[in-house]
Amino acid sequence: IPLLRRALAMSKRPLLLFASPWTAPAWMRSNGDVRGKGTLKGKAGDKYHKTWANYFIKFLDEYAKHNVTFWAVTAQNEPLAGLFTPPQAPTIAFTAAQQRDFIAQDLGPALARSPHRTQLLMLDDQRIHLPHWAKVVLGNATAARYVAGLAVHWYLDAIVPPGCSLEATHKLFPDHFLLYTEACTGFFMFR
Repeated sequence: IPLLRRALAMSKRPLLLFASPWTAPAWMRSNGDVRGKGTLKGKAGDKYHKTWANYFIKFLDEYAKHNVTFWAVTAQNEPLAGLFTPPQAPTIAFTAAQQRDFIAQDLGPALARSPHRTQLLMLDDQRIHLPHWAKVVLGNATAARYVAGLAVHWYLDAIVPPGCSLEATHKLFPDHFLLYTEACTGFFMFR
């Protein structure tokens, strides 16, 4: 919070902050650990999914107490990485259908009921998953009304041309923006 306040004070224009979760608490996860391969227990609409959605609201509430607001949150950081992650990495695996249902039944309604004007971003993973992921989530009218945009990572961009992923997705869903949310150099150790 002190670093965020400092950055906000130094900026010549307003900073738009977004947050992206890595994992839920161990008791909510199918493997009983915050690390490794695992999903949220149960299915969308149940007590685990509703509680996880409420964690987002509590997070926003606590930062708001310190005058730090978030422009957006993502439903999950790298949801498909949860299927392939090293055993020590904290993550939750979601398929596109699971993310759609979580957004439509739990996270979207929780954000809409909250006092926060925080926008919701979906995917937050490699663009290789587009446009399929967008078709599954945004193809559902209930989920689509809660989603402002798609968060994309760049690590596998060389595999899929932008026309097949970004442009195709934009043509299908022009009312939802595309935003690169994660990138770094040195990702491939052998390069």
